[in-house]
Amino acid sequence: MDSVSQLALGAAVSMAAMGRRAPLWQSALAGACCGTLPDLDVFLDHGDAIRNMTLHRTESHALVWLTLFSPLLAWLIAGALQQKYQWVRWWPAVWLALITHPLLDLMTVYGTQLGLPFTDYPWAIGSIYIIDPLYTLPLIIGLIAALWRQAPRWNRAGLALSSLYLLWSMAAQLIATQQVAPQVAQRVNSEAKLLVTPTAFNTLVWRIVAVTPDNYYEGYWSLLSPRRPLQLTATHRGKAFFQRWQGDWAVARVAWFSHGFFAMRQRGGHLLIEDLRMGEAPDFIFTFDLGTPQARARHPSRLPYGRPSLAQTWQQLRQRL
Repeated sequence: MDSVSQLALGAAVSMAAMGRRAPLWQSALAGACCGTLPDLDVFLDHGDAIRNMTLHRTESHALVWLTLFSPLLAWLIAGALQQKYQWVRWWPAVWLALITHPLLDLMTVYGTQLGLPFTDYPWAIGSIYIIDPLYTLPLIIGLIAALWRQAPRWNRAGLALSSLYLLWSMAAQLIATQQVAPQVAQRVNSEAKLLVTPTAFNTLVWRIVAVTPDNYYEGYWSLLSPRRPLQLTATHRGKAFFQRWQGDWAVARVAWFSHGFFAMRQRGGHLLIEDLRMGEAPDFIFTFDLGTPQARARHPSRLPYGRPSLAQTWQQLRQRL
């Protein structure tokens, strides 16, 4: 999720856990810092764009490491607030603010390796978009009301509403999947891999992606018009490119991280690989330029990627509504 949502969630969880055992502003501030802390790994440069994408949300988001780190961080926070001998009271609040960060990220489609060091599998439910105001606003309003009125119950109400919205997102995803899966099986292939994930800023319009070895199919389904037949657009996945380059580390890494939802193509003499899960054709958020085939065969180069603007994403969403 976005940084504002993580900050607000950390503050809300910490305040709820501490109650009145500390001033509300202190628990909110400490929770906001803890809720933001795991995402500081974005400042680490691993050498190229593919490593930077696939090594984000790794150790700093692992439940085991965050749990082991939480008592030390609670002790530091208690010391900074001149409550050094009450750090045990801060420990549950700090721990919850830390682990709810990767658990919230789990709800997006990106991929969070929260099982490290036991597994590096990038877990993803994909029931909520990376930015969704309907999730974040209840948290912010509840926090502001709680601090203004010095009444923790407002914070608990905001936290409850945001949590219910997450449950709703999973229910809506299940409904969308049940509606589109038979249509995909009939029109594409019963063995096609299926991805159902929300479009920008909402849980009403769902993006449908189905992949076969040769093609990927993209369409949209809306809770506002559930009886409308699913329209799917087919695009070649670049099977020949993958067969040639599947032993290349960068290609294999994207194929693994995307759970198979990727495509390859050539543009301007350059070889491109795209993560199909985020964005929409032809503007996928994570599109990596592997260079020319000749240069790629000699040595890997730095791999830039492009990102569509929010204005473009919003325009695409309006068209689907």
